Amino acid sequence: MLIKSMPRNERPLEKAMRNGVKSLSNSELLGIMLHTGTRNISSIQLAEAILSLREGGMSELGEIQYEELIGLMGIGPSKAITVLTALELGKRVAAAPTVKRSVIQSSHDIAELFMEELRYEKKEHFKSVMMNTKGEVISVETVSIGTLSNTVVHPREVFGSAVRKSAAGVIFVHNHPSGDPKPSEEDILTTERLKKGGEILGIEVLDHIIIGNGKFSSLKAMELL
Repeated sequence: MLIKSMPRNERPLEKAMRNGVKSLSNSELLGIMLHTGTRNISSIQLAEAILSLREGGMSELGEIQYEELIGLMGIGPSKAITVLTALELGKRVAAAPTVKRSVIQSSHDIAELFMEELRYEKKEHFKSVMMNTKGEVISVETVSIGTLSNTVVHPREVFGSAVRKSAAGVIFVHNHPSGDPKPSEEDILTTERLKKGGEILGIEVLDHIIIGNGKFSSLKAMELL
């Protein structure tokens, strides 16, 4: 059914204005973002088509790619980018507010902070989380994006900011695009090399967390650090 054919009080926009956006279904939220449909397909129907791209529905929405979106009837480049932009904004909102000055007491705390930001990334993102003596996060820096290697993740690059910010310790975080957080041999060797670099500078490497799709591993907990 086209939006204009619906009773006015049942239309998503009017419903949101009356009851708030929390009252909307997932397809209604996405439909408002799409703004318009086509001559024969409503924005709600387009939204339902987008949600059906993944069996997991909303939980896997962040994995949707541009090519999949424009493959749907009624979705052109502009609408596809609108959807992807909103998804990226949602990831950043979910990840950003709680990071700085968060008190880290366990590997779970770090994994929770970065899970939504990193779990769907298609490339490896290596981050350095700098801590003070109270266990608070004072800064987060993305060291590299791409395949983890000795040339990309070098102690000089990793610890430069930590020294400038007088960090007492660092926790490394990176994701595995495969979704499997099991550490590779390269992960272990890189961590060992960085730990030695930190010891020279008096900055303790507290842990290395690997993020997968909804799960993580801690090299410290696995006694690999």
